[in-house]
Amino acid sequence: MSFKVVIPARLGSTRLPQKVLRLIAGKPLVQHVWEAARRTGAEQVVIAADDERVAKAAREFGADVRLTAATHQSGTDRVHEVARSEGWPGDTIVVNLQGDEPLMPPSLVREAAQMLKDDPAADISTLCHPLHSAEEWLDPNVVKLVMDRRGYALYFSRAPIPWKRDAADPKQAAQHMPEGLAYRHIGLYGYRVASLNQFSALPAAELEQCEALEQLRALSHGLRIRVGVTNDPPPRGVDTESDLAAIEAALKREGS
Repeated sequence: MSFKVVIPARLGSTRLPQKVLRLIAGKPLVQHVWEAARRTGAEQVVIAADDERVAKAAREFGADVRLTAATHQSGTDRVHEVARSEGWPGDTIVVNLQGDEPLMPPSLVREAAQMLKDDPAADISTLCHPLHSAEEWLDPNVVKLVMDRRGYALYFSRAPIPWKRDAADPKQAAQHMPEGLAYRHIGLYGYRVASLNQFSALPAAELEQCEALEQLRALSHGLRIRVGVTNDPPPRGVDTESDLAAIEAALKREGS
């Protein structure tokens, strides 16, 4: 299987400034992501930087890097700029691996690509894992999704979905969580370049703006998102100082 990986690496993050250049175990965060991407078997791994400081750091550790526009609103737009500037054909499969996901298993990146190879009807691929914690299910920072029987996404939401109507105690929100139907979305995407071109040309959708979830733009305009289910959820990405410390501890455990 032939596919490419693009790593959007934005310096201007808000919650943790310049996080892609923060050092973890002596290396910039984005270098750990790049090293993980190189273990996926992708034929090409490109870092899409928004700032020369990120591009310079990436070149120093040997990455293939493109300096993209600083005005992009999302990582998907940055991936699209790379695909367009490189002239990749429409049937090329490219996986968008965020620059703050150093512990994303390479097997999940390959799976995102494989789903598109195996399903010609799918425009986009992504992944999820079952939720067993009512606390996570109720957390608006955890994006949930529901699927149809064929494995295509029906909806994504920050709200707890699906909602069990006839819970034993209507005042106990946790009782409304339907075990076996609640999934957390994993923010990893595969695209065919033709679908990526289409997606990037679409206007923002009202549902997208309401939930602040760009994948709802794709669903609103009829693009089909194939969803893979894994029972081994990857660690969350890096958004806070405590996330940095947790990632460093995890990498040290792996090294030992």
